[in-house]
Amino acid sequence: MQEHAQEWGARFRAHVKSHKTAEGTRLQLLSGSPETHSIVVSTVMEVCEVFRAGLVADGTVKDVLYGLPLAPNKVADLYALTDELAAVGAAMRILVDHPEQVLALEQWEKPTQPQRRWSVFVKVDCGLKRAGLEPTSPAFESLLRNVLASPVISLYGFYSHAGQSYVSTSFADASRFLSAEVEAVNNAAGLALSILKNSPELEAPRDPFVLSVGATPTALAATAETRAQLESMLNGVLELHAGNYPLLDLQQLNTGLIDSDHIAQRVLATVISYYPSRGKDGADEAMCDAGAIAMSKDTGPRPGYGDVDGKPWRLSRVSQEHGILTQITPAIGGQQKAEDALKIGDMVQIVGQHACLTLAAFPWYYVVDSGEGRGDVVEDVWVPWKGW
Repeated sequence: MQEHAQEWGARFRAHVKSHKTAEGTRLQLLSGSPETHSIVVSTVMEVCEVFRAGLVADGTVKDVLYGLPLAPNKVADLYALTDELAAVGAAMRILVDHPEQVLALEQWEKPTQPQRRWSVFVKVDCGLKRAGLEPTSPAFESLLRNVLASPVISLYGFYSHAGQSYVSTSFADASRFLSAEVEAVNNAAGLALSILKNSPELEAPRDPFVLSVGATPTALAATAETRAQLESMLNGVLELHAGNYPLLDLQQLNTGLIDSDHIAQRVLATVISYYPSRGKDGADEAMCDAGAIAMSKDTGPRPGYGDVDGKPWRLSRVSQEHGILTQITPAIGGQQKAEDALKIGDMVQIVGQHACLTLAAFPWYYVVDSGEGRGDVVEDVWVPWKGW
C-alpha cells in the first residue's frame, strides 16, 4: 500500500482498527517501501495500547489520528494522550465536523495554562453521509470559520473516507470514487485558503493543508496516472489512508481489485449437523458452530455471510452462535464429488464478508504463512486490543 501511495505522490497513513494488534501495526508501517509512521485509530483504547506495546517508544508510530469526530467526554483522555505523545516527539491529531466540538475544546482549555493548540482535521463528507459535512454547504463554511478563528485549534487538513467505494466492481469505478474524494477535500482546502486570504486577522498555518483521502478500494486505484490528472489543482499535499487491505474479505473481492488468494482472514468452524436435500432446489445443508457473533451480520453483493474456502458451500443463514452452510451448486444426480462433501466433525474455513467486524469477535488470531507448505502451521498468535 505504501508503494501505491508513493506512486500516487502521497504520504500514507495506516488505519489499524481492522486488526487492533501491535504485530499488524508494525507490518503495516514498516514492511512497505517507503516506511510510514502515521496511523489512524477508531478508539481511545487503541491509542493507549499503541503506547503499551512500545510502538511509540521505539519510533514505529510518530503520528496518531483519532479517527472519530470528537465527543466532549473524550477531551480529557485525548489531552493526556497528546501530552504523552508530545513528550517523545510524536503528534496527536483529532477530527471535528460540528461547531460544538470546537466549543468543547475551547471550554476545556479555559482553565489551563499555557493554552494548547490542538492539531485538527476537519471531516469532509464526499458522499457516504456517515460523518462530516459537504464542502459546498453553508454549514461547512460556518464550521470552517469557527475552526480557523479558534485560539485552541491549528487546522492540519481535511479528511474524507469513501466507504461507498465498496460498491465498485472495477478499477474505473474505484478511480471515480477516488477523484470525487480528492475533489471534496481539495474544495474544502480551497475554501479555507479563500477565507484566510480575505481575513487578515486570522493566522494562516505555516504548512500546506494535508488532504487525506482513502478507503481500500480507492487506495488501490491510486496510481501515477490518476495523480497526473490532479497535479495542477491541489490546494495542499495528499495523504492516502486505508485499513482493510492487510486482511481483505468478500466485499473487497467484489470490487474486482483483488484476487481471492489475497484474502488473509478465515474463521475456523466445525460442522455439527447435516441436512440432506433440505435447501433450495434440493441442495444439502449443514450446521456449523460459527454464527452472527463469529462472522457478523454484514453482507455484500455476494450472497450470504461467508464462503467456505476450497469447497462449494456458503454460510447462507446465521443465528447467534451457529450458522447454516448451503451447497452453492446442488450435486448433479444427488452425487457430490468426494472432495466437496461435508460431514459432521469436519473443520471448515469460512472467508467472511467484512474482515473488520469478523476479527472484532475473537480474543486471538492464529497466524499462518500461506507461502509455507499448505499454510496450516501456526507461526504466531496475535492478541487484539479490546475496549473503547
